[in-house]
Amino acid sequence: MPKIVAVLGMPGSGKTEAIHYLQSKYSWPKVYFGGVTLAEMERRGLERNQANERLVREDLRNLHGEDYYAKEVIKMIEALGNVSFVLADGLYSAVEYRVFKEHFRDDLFAIAIHARPNIRYARLAVRPERPLSHEEAEGRDWSQLNRLAQGTPIALADFVIVNEGELSELQAKLDTVVEVITHE
Repeated sequence: MPKIVAVLGMPGSGKTEAIHYLQSKYSWPKVYFGGVTLAEMERRGLERNQANERLVREDLRNLHGEDYYAKEVIKMIEALGNVSFVLADGLYSAVEYRVFKEHFRDDLFAIAIHARPNIRYARLAVRPERPLSHEEAEGRDWSQLNRLAQGTPIALADFVIVNEGELSELQAKLDTVVEVITHE
């Protein structure tokens, strides 16, 4: 069974930067929870925007259960075959975390990337793909915290990285965590 490195955090915390860095430096394959949403949006012919993403995420969970995303992503991981490490991008909910923990046990390593809301909201306003206004970002925070209990996997993370500085600082912190993970 591969070691699963789940990168967690609120929108704008730096999860995507962390994932890109880990993929680039360590050549680890990635599975993306959001890919389940995007594929369903495409199937339904919906425009890609914040409102439709939220609608589809909530609809899929209502139709198939709160553990739907975790089960779908586990299938993606199993389809990768014989790999040593897999990056899990977008594990959000307490239920998803529980399913992953039960399935992967001690081979699941959760890294929470943290930044204060004002820093995250400023990042989200200028990101090239799917930028969010302050109000949209704040609304997404509350939706994810209330609907998904996103704070639970963050609170249970094995590692916490504060990402409020330069990209090189985030990368150095990630390297330190990887050093620990690869020796466990």
